[in-house]
Amino acid sequence: MKLTEKYFGPKEFYKRTASIAVPLALSNALQSCMSMIDTLMVSWIGMVSAVGTAAQIDTLSMMIAYGCIGGTGMFAAQFYGAGDEHNLKRCLGLSLTLVMTNALIWVCAAAFFGRQILSFYMNDPVIVENGLKYLKIAKWSLLIGAFSFAFSNMYRSTQQPGVALRISVLSGLSNILFNWLLIYGVGPFPELGVQGAALGTVIAQCISCGLYLGHAMITKQKFIGPLSEMFALDGEFVRPIFQRIYPLIMNESLFGFGQTLFIKAFGQLGKDQMDAYYAGNQIFNLMTFVIYGYGSSVQILLGSELGKGNIDKAKRECDYHIGLASVLSVVLVAALVLFAGPMVSFFRLEGPTEQLAVRIVYVFAVKASMRLFNFMIFCILRSGGDAKIIQFLDSGLEWLVGLPCAFICVNVLHMDNIALVLLITQLEQLVRFIFGMKRVKSYKWANDLTKLVQA
Repeated sequence: MKLTEKYFGPKEFYKRTASIAVPLALSNALQSCMSMIDTLMVSWIGMVSAVGTAAQIDTLSMMIAYGCIGGTGMFAAQFYGAGDEHNLKRCLGLSLTLVMTNALIWVCAAAFFGRQILSFYMNDPVIVENGLKYLKIAKWSLLIGAFSFAFSNMYRSTQQPGVALRISVLSGLSNILFNWLLIYGVGPFPELGVQGAALGTVIAQCISCGLYLGHAMITKQKFIGPLSEMFALDGEFVRPIFQRIYPLIMNESLFGFGQTLFIKAFGQLGKDQMDAYYAGNQIFNLMTFVIYGYGSSVQILLGSELGKGNIDKAKRECDYHIGLASVLSVVLVAALVLFAGPMVSFFRLEGPTEQLAVRIVYVFAVKASMRLFNFMIFCILRSGGDAKIIQFLDSGLEWLVGLPCAFICVNVLHMDNIALVLLITQLEQLVRFIFGMKRVKSYKWANDLTKLVQA
């Protein structure tokens, strides 16, 4: 078989992929825009590092929530493919139970140990004090956002990404509006500065939460029903699911903490270097809508085929996704390199810091090319419940390769250029890609999970 036939599929495949991936990608783009606008607005009042450091708690909370959602989502996609509405409802109940419990833990951590957590990442009294002002209000968005996250995942798992997209548009616009009104005190609104950014985020999350719940009830979605049915989480249902998802939860917990440890390592290089890093990272996050939108569609589409019992079709379409990812990675790198300078200029950084931020974006372009492949690999493995290997590929290699590279560069080799340190840490992505592709091509992930759960 020719390579073009093996890795490039028929038009119908691309149309079906685009119908799921494009709305998901646009929804992720809007979420990234919200985060970037937050950073932009606080950069104009000199609070980039304060908000960026406070956001590490949100990173930890959301990464664990993502593990919960990723796990229940792989079952939800297969139950949807199999037409099992009863267990689809129970998937939402389990998702809400897990993510709300996780969020509550982090709200308490922010409330009682906020100062200690912020001081761990950056030992700068001014940054810590301003970060605490932001965190005092923003911590409540963890609970509200977790609720929205669970509903958003169910819409995506049932192949309705357009709903998540429309709600993301409305909540994103709300976030921009309330940030502008409350940070700068426009009209009758008070000028709250960094606290205004936090309050704007909370208000936008409340709007998002209300829209998700209201739409689900009005349209009588298949995944929503009586509480007695949604939360009928007996052992026969929870046990086989949790056996598959606990590695994902552990992985995301370790990966999320590892991501914040990169901030600990980089934070030793000083405020100017961190301002450049946070700006560059926001630009990278903005462009990763392609990575996460496309990757999520891979999990949904392959999971649906596996739930229908179409194992051979899922394997064949896996190869098509590898070919498509090759094209998308080239486009993503080109976009980051071409627009690095103009996008960094929006942050109003000073000369040397602005130049450093541009170089950091170039490094993130290298990361993006491999991250797209690696996230696609994770989503292929998740579609069939092959979760244990993901723990090694994701958090395992982060702790074995990426973090040691970062701390050795900063603390042993005493490198003082964050762009160079960041480039060296990308060795982690390369190693992950090599091992991940080997696992994907073994096809051990192609399993029908619906057989594991009693109706």
